[in-house]
Amino acid sequence: MMAETTARPVRAQGGEPVLQCRDLNVHFQTGEGRISAVNGVSFDLHRGQCLGIVGESGSGKSQTFLAILGLLASNGHATGSVVLNGEEILNTSRRKLNAIRGEKMAIVFQDSITGLTPHKRIGEQLCEVLTQHRGMSRSEARSRALEMLELVRIPEPARRFRMYPHEFSGGMRQRVMIAQALLCQPDVLIADEPTTALDVTVQAQILKLFKGLADHTDTALVMITHDLGVVAGLCDEVMVMYAGRAIEQASVDSLFYDPRHPYTRGLLACMPRADRDSESLTAIPGQPPDLSELPPGCAYAPRCPQAFDRCLTERPSLDLAVEGHLKACHLENAP
Repeated sequence: MMAETTARPVRAQGGEPVLQCRDLNVHFQTGEGRISAVNGVSFDLHRGQCLGIVGESGSGKSQTFLAILGLLASNGHATGSVVLNGEEILNTSRRKLNAIRGEKMAIVFQDSITGLTPHKRIGEQLCEVLTQHRGMSRSEARSRALEMLELVRIPEPARRFRMYPHEFSGGMRQRVMIAQALLCQPDVLIADEPTTALDVTVQAQILKLFKGLADHTDTALVMITHDLGVVAGLCDEVMVMYAGRAIEQASVDSLFYDPRHPYTRGLLACMPRADRDSESLTAIPGQPPDLSELPPGCAYAPRCPQAFDRCLTERPSLDLAVEGHLKACHLENAP
């Protein structure tokens, strides 16, 4: 057994996905040439599902969803297809995206300081979401915002409502951002490393909030993280990314108990566990590749202890390993 997972209610995932991504590619034109940040990523996200996106820094996790939300840097360009509730939204107009963001899709960023406007009171920022997207009156918006602050367990919400972001702790600011993201009850909530800058106790509190959301609402949740422990306790499905590509996709149980890609096995070997000491942890050797000069074969091959000749010359496609479990690896066909 590689890791323990926490049992969650099993949700039916029939019908049309709320978010469908097909062959998403993200490129950046820089002074050093063209950077391929995301290459051919595809996934379906259903209502009530929690999808974990895992990988090292630079693997393309965040850029995938910034592209979906239309928030790429000016030198970035996305191709492919992203369908939200049956409607194509990739590279759609700014006006349409502004209507979607906050109401249909919302994101909680890693840095709570930059995610909130420093010169505006918390209450003003929360009410603004509701007056703009839902057309609520000021009094209606205030009432709803106070309810949401209570939901995310902000103490003394009426008093905190009048405070500025710098008057909150990091954990409290993150709770405010979650409240802001949930105000319009979005179909999809994206959390981009939401606990990285927080201490362990506050991390646990924030993750408990997300778990309650995932277990008790129909909101589809995407958790972008490098922490497999977060994925084990929260997610239903997992997509592992490396050098801009999805290299393994499976249910959380299947991925933890039966990982099929050497990179995933390496990540699991790096993960601390209560039943083993720190000396048994094994670091993945080497560094991720330069995205402007990706190797012709498998991008992980230079770091993979099981690589063979085919890995160096032919890029593996993401294929079915067993039912419901995809992997991009030549290993099972090794000579």
